[in-house]
Amino acid sequence: QVQLVESGGGLVQAGGSLGLSCAASGSGFRPNAMGWYRQAPGKQRELVATITRGSSTYYADSVKGRFTISRDNAKNTVYLQMSSLKPEDTAVYYCNAGVRSTAWAGDRVYWGQGTQVTVSS
Repeated sequence: QVQLVESGGGLVQAGGSLGLSCAASGSGFRPNAMGWYRQAPGKQRELVATITRGSSTYYADSVKGRFTISRDNAKNTVYLQMSSLKPEDTAVYYCNAGVRSTAWAGDRVYWGQGTQVTVSS
């Protein structure tokens, strides 16, 4: 059983910074691509950033230059450092991972429970 447990998030003023982390727990698996998505009230969930096991990254245009995704493969953990935050960054942020295991073929996708980020103006 694989679980993604997020931490961080909270309330911050516009222009401030905040960090999120997401640790994959369990045994007998290896996370490949990991990423962060977000969902604002009344909107669809959208991709924020992704990172491969080799640390190649992708960012949505809306966060490029302000957010940084990173990972620690030894800890099965992905991070999202957010700076120059804007009120429109307010959303529930979800961690995502494609997980490889000998117990199944290919990658299975797992999601974290979500963590609220609120940016006040």
